[in-house]
Amino acid sequence: MQQLLISDANILIDMEEGGLLEVMFQLPYDFATPDILFFEELEEEHTHLLGLGLALKEVSSASMMYAMQLTGTYTQASRNDCFALALAKQEKCPLLTEDMALRKVAEKEAAIVKGTIWLVSQLVDHQQINTEQARLAYKQMKANGRRLPWHIAYKALEQLDEAN
Repeated sequence: MQQLLISDANILIDMEEGGLLEVMFQLPYDFATPDILFFEELEEEHTHLLGLGLALKEVSSASMMYAMQLTGTYTQASRNDCFALALAKQEKCPLLTEDMALRKVAEKEAAIVKGTIWLVSQLVDHQQINTEQARLAYKQMKANGRRLPWHIAYKALEQLDEAN
């Protein structure tokens, strides 16, 4: 069984804006998102994600209570983001997010967090794309208003270039 990764909406949108969505699902990971998050944030414009391999997972009642507790404690993170974190904790797997408020909450809650830069690096490591394609994807993300720590993103690609 492959490693499960729970994604929030913004990672999926980053990857789509960068033209990397299809290749992302070629990675040796299983990608899932809370069903409630999908229906509230993604279903209308992103139903194709299901065809690509995104799984929808149900947040258990205990995890639902935990998510509500998180929402009350950490007011900067959205309810759906808290569902993603609760699901990652429920499934005992990493959370994929680039949302700063959610990252802070996840770190305080001792969750493993990975982001867009890690995912793009994985695409290069697994030879789904090369560093030049990754740079182009970052350029598209930036042009489409996505927010990443760009200096870190490009530095990671430089390190990958040096390693190869």
